[in-house]
Amino acid sequence: MGETRNTQEQDINQLLKVRREKLAALQENGKDPFQITKYDVTHHSLEIKNNFESLEGQTASIAGRIMSKRVMGKASFCNVQDIQGNIQSYVARDSIGEESYADFKKYDVGDIVGIKGEVFKTKTGEISIHASEVTLLSKSLQILPEKYHGLVNTDIRYRQRYTDLIMNEEVKDTFVKRSKIISSIRRYLDSQGFLEVETPMLVSNAGGAAARPFETHYNALDEDVKLRISLELYLKRLIVGGMERVYEIGRVFRNEGLDTRHNPEFTLMELYQAYTDYNGMMDLTENMFRHVAQEVCGTTTVTYGGVEIDLGSPFKRITMIDAVKEYTGVDFDAVKDTEEAKKIADEKGVHYEDRHKKGDILNLFFEEFVEEHLIQPTFVMDHPVEISPLTKRKPDKPDYVERFELFITCREMCNAYSELNDPIDQRARFAAQEEAFAAGDEEANHTDEDFLNALEIGMPPTGGIGYGIDRLVMLLTDSPAIRDVLLFPTMKTLGGKDQ
Repeated sequence: MGETRNTQEQDINQLLKVRREKLAALQENGKDPFQITKYDVTHHSLEIKNNFESLEGQTASIAGRIMSKRVMGKASFCNVQDIQGNIQSYVARDSIGEESYADFKKYDVGDIVGIKGEVFKTKTGEISIHASEVTLLSKSLQILPEKYHGLVNTDIRYRQRYTDLIMNEEVKDTFVKRSKIISSIRRYLDSQGFLEVETPMLVSNAGGAAARPFETHYNALDEDVKLRISLELYLKRLIVGGMERVYEIGRVFRNEGLDTRHNPEFTLMELYQAYTDYNGMMDLTENMFRHVAQEVCGTTTVTYGGVEIDLGSPFKRITMIDAVKEYTGVDFDAVKDTEEAKKIADEKGVHYEDRHKKGDILNLFFEEFVEEHLIQPTFVMDHPVEISPLTKRKPDKPDYVERFELFITCREMCNAYSELNDPIDQRARFAAQEEAFAAGDEEANHTDEDFLNALEIGMPPTGGIGYGIDRLVMLLTDSPAIRDVLLFPTMKTLGGKDQ
């Protein structure tokens, strides 16, 4: 086994050496491809195929990477890949000249070329380009993965996304779709009168969510700062300032573990709308998800993991208490206090911490027994106040708040509130969070005096929501892991550097 591997490594090293020798020979003959600064591309592969009738017999120039090559004496075929797909080129000595053809025969799979020629169809019916000129634009000094097995090692795929994009067309399609999803969201919100804004990433107080921040030092001011974990507190300041509808799409950073749903840096979108509540946020969310699915996927019924997800029908709405009651039989409305809640948790085998109160335990029951059942779109509403430090209380039920989370495929897709705009209540909530932090909760919020000052200036009744953009992309591209929708996911470095 070891001898076989050594032989393979020697063969690869020899092939790599040959590629460098070819480059050196080109440079010695004044044909260094790296001296070329531009190439006039007139068409792309799919564009030619889709418009063959009007382009047949016309001259077109394409550029891309050689993915396969067949040399047959005086004539050859090569397959060139560009952003739209692949197209075949017929390269004949008599058409491009003897010297150029001799050069072409030495080109390797992976090289980037420009091909100019006449659009035609071969005897077998394949739309192709009959080359009159072939220009080497970049020499590939590495070897692409073997074509028929492709690039399947997920670790290498994530570390070398550039190779993954070359070898796996469906990966490129995923990221093209990701871009379209974000553009579609922007179009929808812009049409609803929202303004896109930008807020700081480096902050003195990373609030707005329950998460551990990354910490760094700002040398110029000699101050410790944090990377933001949320967009919330700055966007609410803008609502105070009179910008009635705002949103931001940007990276946030949470110092937590890696799994199929979590990456320490991810894309969050938050939006805030004055003079509405969490019911308005539910309506907006439903309408936006339908709009994006229809625009990007062409349907409101999408398949995820072999299961059809219906985004076209009204989303189910259920309170957290009713959801827990439905799946466990435990009615937390009938639970008198924290002591009774802990006793029921002991009976059900739900682990909790000493600091947890009745509301925390309700949430633990929800996570343990309910989430796994929420496959079709479901708004889970009215969370306990203990886990919602920035949310307005329900007037008729002050231990609970006007909050919802949307679940699809058992995953939380967004989190929304009727925003707390009472500065006195907000100060008390911050104080409770400070106590939780002192008791060992590293994800608790800290008091933000400037934000409290903004609330004292006066914030109107407001609905707000945060969306995990990566999870929405996962849903609409049928991707099982968050790393599949991040171009460059976080990876553990190898041997002191990322490889």
